[in-house]
Amino acid sequence: MSELEIGRLLRANITRCVLGCKVSQLDAPAFGGMVRIPIGIADAAYGLIYDIHIDDDGLVRQLVTAEHISEEVIEDNRKNRNVPVEISALFIGWSHEDRISHLLPPRPPLTLDRIYPCTPAEICSFTNSGRFGYFRHILTDDTLPVGELLAAHLQQADAAQRAAGNPGWLDAAVREVVTLLRDEYELLMQVLSAVGEVYVAGGAA
Repeated sequence: MSELEIGRLLRANITRCVLGCKVSQLDAPAFGGMVRIPIGIADAAYGLIYDIHIDDDGLVRQLVTAEHISEEVIEDNRKNRNVPVEISALFIGWSHEDRISHLLPPRPPLTLDRIYPCTPAEICSFTNSGRFGYFRHILTDDTLPVGELLAAHLQQADAAQRAAGNPGWLDAAVREVVTLLRDEYELLMQVLSAVGEVYVAGGAA
């Protein structure tokens, strides 16, 4: 499993969580990326990053109005000061003793729990479990940029699946999306428009 910690939990409920990290840790998390949060000894929650929020503070407000800011000052502000960064993730499933479920976790993780980005092997293991049951957590939440979030996730998962020798995973995933949204034409078109970029980027057939 991944040992690259990207932050610690700030707050959570049964459907989503917010973690905090330093700017210097921002290379690892990305919009649509899968994360894993250990819950106790044997359990873990899985989530998708749907927002990355960088707050300002008093010094930043002063710097942005300055006429000339040296690169040294910018780097010092980003790396040596505690610039507040919040990353929000939507829970899409959980595991107990390595048995994966696409249901919501039975309880949220606790404050200051560590959060890790999922490795390609973890992504394959999660997305190969069941019949894309976790899609419902994404598609039914109208507070999210559903099309963009699903497309970003599919791009990451498709890369992991192709590297593992399963190039047909993306086609199967898109067919499931079409089935789930067959009665919601407008949303389906938005999602398919975003997902189409995944095929272009990945050169999928």
